Amino acid sequence: MSNLSDASRLKATVFVGGLDPAVTQQTLYHAFLPFGDIVEVNLPKPDLPGAKEEHRGFGYVEFESAIDAHDAIDNMDRSELYGQVIKVAAAKPQRDANEGLGSKIAVWEQEGWLAKHAVSEEDKQVTEQAREESTGPMDPMQGLEGLDEAGPKPA
Repeated sequence: MSNLSDASRLKATVFVGGLDPAVTQQTLYHAFLPFGDIVEVNLPKPDLPGAKEEHRGFGYVEFESAIDAHDAIDNMDRSELYGQVIKVAAAKPQRDANEGLGSKIAVWEQEGWLAKHAVSEEDKQVTEQAREESTGPMDPMQGLEGLDEAGPKPA
């Protein structure tokens, strides 16, 4: 999937926060349908297995068009749903579920981290060779030959 379509889908997606636990995907769908055709309603589930809540108090509604999403934000932000004042805003790019603080995967096992910190096999070999070459007896004065004794230079 190209980044362009992700970006345009994002523009057509609204974040809905402050949801009552009783709110379902169906509820959100019907609440936002007046603003335009909806592609998908997503209510992220709690991370903990066996949690009593059906969702984490927020969701996303993806519209067919960014204009519909904009209308939904204008009309629905700070409105009430099930007696709760909800927050409706433009959705921000979701970080991959496998990245970031909430992740269940160790940071060094994440592809993004590996790509940034990976060392190619070739680099490793060069580093190893350099280490082996420099492990000969080190002269503590090596590299200092050109320096005179401390103190002002004689004029």
